[in-house]
Amino acid sequence: MPGIDACLEEAMALPGARGASVVDWTSGLALGAVGESPGGDPEATAAETAELARAAAEYTTFAPGGSSGASSAFPPPPTSGPLPASGSPVQSATSATAGRTGGSVQGGGDGDGNGGSEGAAEKGLPVEDVIVSTRTGYHLLCFVETTFDSSVFLHLWLDRDTGNLALARIRMRQLAERLVLG
Repeated sequence: MPGIDACLEEAMALPGARGASVVDWTSGLALGAVGESPGGDPEATAAETAELARAAAEYTTFAPGGSSGASSAFPPPPTSGPLPASGSPVQSATSATAGRTGGSVQGGGDGDGNGGSEGAAEKGLPVEDVIVSTRTGYHLLCFVETTFDSSVFLHLWLDRDTGNLALARIRMRQLAERLVLG
């Protein structure tokens, strides 16, 4: 079971990986980061991706079956209202993969070897991952289930020309399941 540094090293070994980080989305702080950062500042990148992760994880739109079960594994949403528009590059076209009732990736299996029959919906995670597509790359945010508050995700920045998004998604899910925090 890899720690944060080993996990980030494995993520950077993926084809087309430009940068990777482990982020706490409640605080917006990077617990670890390697490689490049889209804006040149890994802490700013962590804060911006944390806003996106928080929106995907906390809003009932992305919960399996609507509002039921959305708040069971995550802290309640902020009471200050919707997230402000920041003009950051992460506001490009997004695709949130909501926690599916079967938990499997289209095409069969979620990469963890169990065929996807018992997925994130049973574990309490309402969202498995978020994919942001830009003209030059992909950002993959993969939520990590923890024993404490499940507010951690892996962020991988892939080059669009040399990266393999499908492979990255499978490997990041495997890393998220093996990651040891603490």
